[in-house]
Amino acid sequence: MTTKIEIATARGQSMRARADRPQERRGAPDPGLALGRLTVRVAGLELRSNSTANTLSFEGMASVTNSPYSMWDFFGEYDEEVSSGAFAKTLKRDGLDVPLVLEHDSLRRIARTTNGSLKLTETDSGLHVLAENLDPEDMDVQYIAPKLRSGLIDEMSFKFRIDSGEWSPDWDLFRIKEVDLHRGDVAIVSYGANPATAGAGLRSVPKTGAQLIHPDELRARR
Repeated sequence: MTTKIEIATARGQSMRARADRPQERRGAPDPGLALGRLTVRVAGLELRSNSTANTLSFEGMASVTNSPYSMWDFFGEYDEEVSSGAFAKTLKRDGLDVPLVLEHDSLRRIARTTNGSLKLTETDSGLHVLAENLDPEDMDVQYIAPKLRSGLIDEMSFKFRIDSGEWSPDWDLFRIKEVDLHRGDVAIVSYGANPATAGAGLRSVPKTGAQLIHPDELRARR
């Protein structure tokens, strides 16, 4: 069996520079089971009923920064992590277009930055997602809401392009330093690639003006 040291050595011998991106990125060792060439992260989620309108609020983390997770490339397994600050530039872009979707299906959109229904911010923990006025009559909202409340679905993911990254000296860790989210997505997904942050909960609350819980507080509770 090939060891991670042997895999990293072969990877290093094939690369020209540490800033070279992985030759392949997938979230599973078997290409047939791959989650695609997208970093997929588990997140804390909250779904709440709004007190002043007949809508729902969704809050979660689409990425957790500075937390390594396993990925696979042409050579084999390696670790990957998104660095703090990786979202700073892309979130400042004029006309940033990012939808909140189900399972990376672009047609199953329930919020979007371009119409103000989706807000994305970078916190000390990662990429924070907030959709404050989801339409309960939207068929996709009706589909996903009970699954979120029951805990059948409790993970998130995001679709992006790598603008900058760097391999560690031993070629076993790739740090993503800057991403481009424009025309990518943030998604509610069935499974993510990082099981270490699993166990997120999602619930509705009575219409009593309850406040949304900050994602950093959500993580502290786990």
